[in-house]
Amino acid sequence: MTGFHYDKDADGIVTVTMDMDGPVNSMSAEFLPLLETTIDRLEAEDGLTGVVLTSAKKTFFAGGDLNMLCQVTEDKADEFFQGVEATKAAMRRLEKLAVPVAAAINGAALGGGLELSLACNHRVAWSDKSVQLGFPEVTLGLLPGGGGVVKAIYLMGLMASNEYLLEGKRVVPAKAQQAGLIDATVDSLDELLPAAKAWVTAHKDDEAAMTQPWDTKGYKIPGGNANSPGVAQMLPAAAAMLQQKTRGLLPAPAKILDIAVAAMRVDFETAMRIESRGLTYLALTPQAKNMINTFFFQMNQINGGASRPKDVPPQKTQKVGVLGAGMMGQGIAYVSAMAGIEVILKDISQEAADKGKAYSEKLLAKRVERGRMTEEKAKAVLDLIVPTAANEDLQGCDLIIEAVFENIKLKHQITGELEGYLAEGGIWGSNTSTLPITQLAEASRDANNFIGVHFFSPVDKMPLVEIIMGEKTGDLALAKAFDYALQIRKTPIVVNDSLGFFTSRTFGTFIDEGVRLLSEGMHPVRIDNLGKAVGMPVGPLAVYDEVSLELSRKAQETWEEMGIDTSGRDAAVARDVVNTMIGEHGRGGRHHGGGFYEYAEDGSKAIWPPLLDIYYKPDLDISDQDAKDRMLFRQVIEALRCLEEGVLRTVADGNIGSIMGIGAPVWTGGLIQFVNTYGLERFINRCDELAGHYGERFKAPNCVSEKCAAGELFT
Repeated sequence: MTGFHYDKDADGIVTVTMDMDGPVNSMSAEFLPLLETTIDRLEAEDGLTGVVLTSAKKTFFAGGDLNMLCQVTEDKADEFFQGVEATKAAMRRLEKLAVPVAAAINGAALGGGLELSLACNHRVAWSDKSVQLGFPEVTLGLLPGGGGVVKAIYLMGLMASNEYLLEGKRVVPAKAQQAGLIDATVDSLDELLPAAKAWVTAHKDDEAAMTQPWDTKGYKIPGGNANSPGVAQMLPAAAAMLQQKTRGLLPAPAKILDIAVAAMRVDFETAMRIESRGLTYLALTPQAKNMINTFFFQMNQINGGASRPKDVPPQKTQKVGVLGAGMMGQGIAYVSAMAGIEVILKDISQEAADKGKAYSEKLLAKRVERGRMTEEKAKAVLDLIVPTAANEDLQGCDLIIEAVFENIKLKHQITGELEGYLAEGGIWGSNTSTLPITQLAEASRDANNFIGVHFFSPVDKMPLVEIIMGEKTGDLALAKAFDYALQIRKTPIVVNDSLGFFTSRTFGTFIDEGVRLLSEGMHPVRIDNLGKAVGMPVGPLAVYDEVSLELSRKAQETWEEMGIDTSGRDAAVARDVVNTMIGEHGRGGRHHGGGFYEYAEDGSKAIWPPLLDIYYKPDLDISDQDAKDRMLFRQVIEALRCLEEGVLRTVADGNIGSIMGIGAPVWTGGLIQFVNTYGLERFINRCDELAGHYGERFKAPNCVSEKCAAGELFT
C-alpha cells in the first residue's frame, strides 16, 4: 500500500513514512489529502510524544509537480494560488503540533522536499553525497513557494540565503548544516531514525525546541531586517546587480528578491501569502514554462538515453586516444582522465604533447589549491594521461578522437595512418565543428565505426557534446559515443550529418545577422549590446572576433575544396565583410592582432576606430526591437530548418543543444521551445513582417504552418 505509513511506538513517537505512488514522493494531487489526513490523526492522537517524518524511497521528497505547474493558466490562477495556500496551511499545522517534530532526511530534499523538512522542528540528514539539499526552483523560472523563500530569510538572513534562493545552489548535508538549513547529520543510514527519535525523546517537554524560529517572540533575522543600516544600504545595489546579471529577461530572481525583502518588513503570515502570489505569478510566465519543459522534462529525456540505440549493451570506454594536443585535444584529455579513463595524448612532437598534458596539470593544481581535490587524487588523474609522439602508443584504444585542424586532407591522412591502432571493434571519432562526417569517413576502412564527436571550448567547462551520425555510422558507434559523453559527465545530443551540423550551423546565423546589421550601417557597439539584450552571452561581433574571421575564411576555402556549394546559405554579405576586414585591413580576429575590436594588454577592448568609417551610417533607421528579433529569429528559423530537414532528430536535442552548446537565451527554453510560448501563428506573422523588410531568410519554415494547422506544438 502506498501513501503515508503511520507507526506509533511504545514511547508515543509516531513515525510517518512517505511512500507515495510513483518512483518519488512529490507534491502531486495525492500529497495534500495524505498530509491533511495524517495531521488530523496526529492532532487526535492520545499519548503522542513526538513525530518523525521520513521516506521509504531513495529520495526523501522530490518537490512540486512540474506537470501541474506547466498547466497553470490565467483562468486557473486563483485555483492554483488557493492550492498553494492550502498546502502551506497543512505544513503550518505540522509545525504547530504540541510535540516535537523531526525530519529524518534519507535522500535528496530539494525544493518542496526541503520546505517540508523546514516544517519540522529538527532536521537530521544522512551524510552521503547522494543527499542533496537546496532550492533549485530559480533554475526552472520559479521560486520556492511552500515557504522556502520566507523561511530561508528567517534562518539565514538575506545575504547568506542569496546563493540558495537566487542561484539554486545545492549542497550536501554537512554544508547544509553549516548554513543552518538542517541541524544534524549521521554517518550511516541505520543511525538516521534512531537519531531523530532520540532528539524527539530528549525534547518532548521542551517548548522552545518545538517552536519554530519565526514563531519565537523577539526572534531576530540574522543580519538584520530591511530597516537595518547594513541591509538597507545593500538592497539598491543588490537590485541593480540582479538586473545587470539577468538583463531583465528572467522574472524569477527579481520576484524572489522582492519576496525576500517583504519577509523582512512584514509579519510571517503576510510574507507567506506574498510568496504564494509570487509563485502563482511565475507559474503563468512563458519563461517558467519554457525552462521547465527544457531543463527538466527534455533534459531527463536526453540523459535517460532517448537518442541511444536500445539494443546495444552499455559501452564503457577504457582507453581513449586523443589526436592533437592543442586547445580542444588537451581539454578532451583532461575531462577523460577526470572520469578515470586512460588517455593517450598524441601530437606531432613530444614537446607539443607534453605541453598539452601541462594544461591538465594546471587545472588539477587549481582544484588542489581550492580544496576541491587532494594532491594524491590529482596525481592519480594526471598519471592517466600519457603524452606521446609515437603512433604505436595508440595501440588498443577502444576510442580514438581526432582533434586536429579543420582541414579535410589532414583529417583523411590521420585517419588512414592511425585507424589501425584501434582495438578490435574500436570507434573513431572526429571532433569537427563543421565538416560533414560522411565525407570525413571516406578515408576510414570502416565507416560504420566512424562518428562525429563535437566538443565545445573550453572543454572542461562546456557541458555539451554534439554527436554526429554520418550516412554509414552504425548503432555501436553511436552507443559508444553516447555512453562516453555520459562517462565524462557531459550531456550528449545526437544529430544527423550536415555542413555545420546543428550547433555551428545555427550559431552561424547569429554571427551572420550581426555582420549584416554592421554592413547596413548600424553602430557596432549597438549591435553587440542588442545581441546581449536578447539574452546571448556575447554580442555577435565580439564573438566573431573570438572564433576569428580568419578561421571563417579558411573554413570557406575548405568547403570550396570539398566541392560544397555554400552560395545558397545567405553567406555573401558575411564573406564581403570578412574579405574587407582581412584582405584590405589585416583584421583577422582577436588572436590575429585584432578584428572588429582592438585589445589592450590589460584585457580591455574597444571598437577598432576605422570600423566606423567603413560601415557606420548615423541616419540608419532600424528599431531596437527589429534588430533584436533579427538576431534571435535567424537562429530560431535555422533550428526549425534543421528539424524540418532531419538534421535534428528530436526537438529536445535542438533545445538542449542550443542552450548548452551555443548559449541561446535561457529564458527561451531553447530555440524551438521559444516558438511554442511565443505562439505559432504570431511567430509566422512576425517572420512575415521581418521578411518583408529584411529579406526572405526570415520566412518561417513550412513545419511551423503545419504544426499550427494541426493545433500542435513542437514537442
